[in-house]
Amino acid sequence: MATSDSPEELVMPPSDLPSPPSDLVRQLQDQGLIGSSARFETLYGGRTNQVWKVLGGDGDKVLKLYQTSLRNPLFRNDAELEARCLKALEASGFVPRLRATGQHQNDHWVFYDHAPGSPWRENPEPVAELLRKLHSHPVLDVAPDGCNGSADLTAHGQKILDGCASETRRRLIELRPAHTVPATTRTCLIHGDPVAGNILVAESGVTLIDWQCPAVGDPCEDIALFLSPAMQRLYRGTPLTAKEVDRFLSAYKHPEIIARFEVLRPWFAWRMAAYCLWRVENGATDYAEGLRLEMETL
Repeated sequence: MATSDSPEELVMPPSDLPSPPSDLVRQLQDQGLIGSSARFETLYGGRTNQVWKVLGGDGDKVLKLYQTSLRNPLFRNDAELEARCLKALEASGFVPRLRATGQHQNDHWVFYDHAPGSPWRENPEPVAELLRKLHSHPVLDVAPDGCNGSADLTAHGQKILDGCASETRRRLIELRPAHTVPATTRTCLIHGDPVAGNILVAESGVTLIDWQCPAVGDPCEDIALFLSPAMQRLYRGTPLTAKEVDRFLSAYKHPEIIARFEVLRPWFAWRMAAYCLWRVENGATDYAEGLRLEMETL
């Protein structure tokens, strides 16, 4: 799993990655969550957490064991927040059902129903409708405050750049947008990481997974993360076309929020470029193309 920017639905042969720790398996058995015949398939696509599909019992489940050693400056990795959101949004129909959560040594785990479908690849309209539904949901007191307005994005982007050391850091400081966008008073629960790999599409509907970095904040944040050229390149293989972006924005059907997003778009691109640079400098070379794409938009 990624710190949070990661899909869970790609399966590797069980021999390629380890099974859950034996004492964690016993813990799940003792709690009656799995039987002695349960089988595990490793789900991959992420960069930090360990995730398994659990086969057997009353339907397939997902076991996620959090790894908290890497401190990610953009995407929080909080098992407690994920559990809170899954529980609070259970009736919404667009999140998996939480079954249990607990602790294994120094790390936490969550256990929930496996959602059907494949990571999103095409047709942006259902994603726009999903995010609009989430952003229209009554605000839940389950998450911290997110970035709101250009002042917050300035501080956040600069904090990320403070952890960088290459010459590109200076260039990004020069490219920082100059216009001011005030904070909005119309905050809502946002997912915080609605990248293509965290959106599962099935005939039964669309499911939003990986709820470890939610916030109460500006809905433009979720819109920017989904549309981000870097995130689309990383998880779908290619950025959205201009036509696909327009289709998404039209399907979101909230002109006031979309107008605000358009004004904030350079700020989100600047912060994402800073994040991509941080990832590259910390060994994730696959973020280099994302850095280039975000800098192009600036």
